Amino acid sequence: MPFQPDDIDIAIIESLIKDGRKSFRQISREIKISTPTVQARYERLVNVGLIKSVSPIIDFGMLENKTEKRLENIKVKSTKKHDVKITKDMILKMTCDLCEGPIYDKPHVLKIANFERFFCCTSCRTLYKEKYKGRIESLSD
Repeated sequence: MPFQPDDIDIAIIESLIKDGRKSFRQISREIKISTPTVQARYERLVNVGLIKSVSPIIDFGMLENKTEKRLENIKVKSTKKHDVKITKDMILKMTCDLCEGPIYDKPHVLKIANFERFFCCTSCRTLYKEKYKGRIESLSD
């Protein structure tokens, strides 16, 4: 008998399509079923061959070559071959999580539970902590 995905299977797949880095717990909260059910369904989808892999989608526009200063008009030929080779000479263009301005130097990092937020200066980091104090405290408990 062929496998036919149901609404739960489809919801799990759609959630992973949006962000393949989500944990089973995050997916379970999103689609309102238990974490063990999400895990079991995911494993079944892998075992039947519907999910082959969860692969990263790389935004090459965020990469900048130190020597060339900027990579322009990067086009991806396919998911396996790219026009650009990622090297150690490249840097990642980052934006501040508060003011959304560019981060030119080493970012100021705020670690909250499993998450990291990046800021251009200590002022932005402090303002972010004040603005989201309640949420940060609830995640820290």
